[in-house]
Amino acid sequence: MIFASNGATLHICTTPQTSEPADQAAWEALTYVETLEVESIGSLGDTSNEITFASLSDSRTQRVKGTRDAGTIEIVMGADYADAGQIALIAAEKTDGNYAFKIVFDDAPSGGTESVRYFLAMVGSANETLDTADNVIKLNSSLWINSAITRVDAAGP
Repeated sequence: MIFASNGATLHICTTPQTSEPADQAAWEALTYVETLEVESIGSLGDTSNEITFASLSDSRTQRVKGTRDAGTIEIVMGADYADAGQIALIAAEKTDGNYAFKIVFDDAPSGGTESVRYFLAMVGSANETLDTADNVIKLNSSLWINSAITRVDAAGP
């Protein structure tokens, strides 16, 4: 079954993390602040670096997987100077720490629980954007993911 991205939410833990939480329960034990007015979250998930080797004997390039990179998420928000989540993102950008994030999908089956993605990231940027007339002032933030993505899928009752 497919579902819309509408209703998805982004949350940040305001305490820097020195290590990746061990399991789903450890991620859930952290305290998060929701970031409001999110317009888009972008994509996340591992991509492997390609390692190639050119064999003399068969004149073929062989490929193996190298390190994994969970990517950079480009968050676009309507700037809200009173929003605790946006304030936390701006504060996190001023540090060198990794912060825990969770993205909650709006995909819970009736009586069930929604999907969640947990990860650690450094906040690489928190920039305001003023476009042309008839636009909302936006806060754009880059999240440099520095952990595996812990995936929790929606579950029925």
